[in-house]
Amino acid sequence: MSKWEEYKKKIGSVSPLDLLRPSEYGDDDVARSRYEICLQCPKLIQVTKQCKECGCFMQLKVKLREATCPIGKW
Repeated sequence: MSKWEEYKKKIGSVSPLDLLRPSEYGDDDVARSRYEICLQCPKLIQVTKQCKECGCFMQLKVKLREATCPIGKW
């Protein structure tokens, strides 16, 4: 597996560029539910709301329909 494939697997097959495409956004209730899970996770950097595993800013990542948690919490 290439480094790029490993990275894509880790971040949940989404890209920061997906945030520019409204068609990639999912349901607001799902995003809120995901974010609540993240807020309780020890892997979340509380100051920046960034995941220690994938490096994503979770306030944004949770909105993407195809995004997944790198440690399988959602």
